[in-house]
Amino acid sequence: MIAGTVNADREPLIPIRVHDADGQEREFAAVVDTGFTGWLTLPQDLITALRLPWKELGAAVLADGSQVLFDVYEATIVWDGQVITIPVDESDSEPLVGMALMHGFRILIEDLDGGAVQIERIQ
Repeated sequence: MIAGTVNADREPLIPIRVHDADGQEREFAAVVDTGFTGWLTLPQDLITALRLPWKELGAAVLADGSQVLFDVYEATIVWDGQVITIPVDESDSEPLVGMALMHGFRILIEDLDGGAVQIERIQ
């Protein structure tokens, strides 16, 4: 199970553990974004610090109908105790965990300041 908390801005936060280019594990908080269908977004400065390898150019249609292009990198992360390799979209936002990473998991969010966030594998 992955455990986190709801912050004062009512964002569900969970810890994400990403391996850098040297294989060292780095942990940081990420917002669970159920409106994001991808895997994970990271800001450019964090991608640079982790020295993630570039994979491809991606495209997305935003809620307002506009299309954006962005760089996609590859990262190895620890997710529910498993080491997996996933695509990471570069974004100007804080780190976001998307629904592709949540596939096969149940999400419980207690929408209160300091409320619990629990993500567990569906048996």
